[in-house]
Amino acid sequence: MIERLPSRLLRLEGLTVGIGAFVLYFYADYGWLLLVLLILAPDLSMIGYVGGRVVGAMTYDVVHTYTLPVALGVVGVVGDSSTATQIALIWLAHIGVDRLLAYGLKYPTGFKGTHLQRV
Repeated sequence: MIERLPSRLLRLEGLTVGIGAFVLYFYADYGWLLLVLLILAPDLSMIGYVGGRVVGAMTYDVVHTYTLPVALGVVGVVGDSSTATQIALIWLAHIGVDRLLAYGLKYPTGFKGTHLQRV
């Protein structure tokens, strides 16, 4: 049981981030259109696998960490840019749902090896 705790905590973290991002998105009264158009956009980073496993894992992981969307969200809030904030929340929601579903960051050994499980 205890050996599964880190994975479960990471999935709970994903659930929390995903729900938080969606709540803030709709609380700000952002529309559905951009959400529907962009919710799967981070998965376009899988195109990096055309360049091989190492490049693919690197591009996927850079896009699927919380770092860039949090930075974009800060820029959006501080700079009073609703578009940047909206995109950041959609991006965070995507990553959160991925983590909830155990789609983790990739190892260069192949797309199915993640920090949460083997998909």
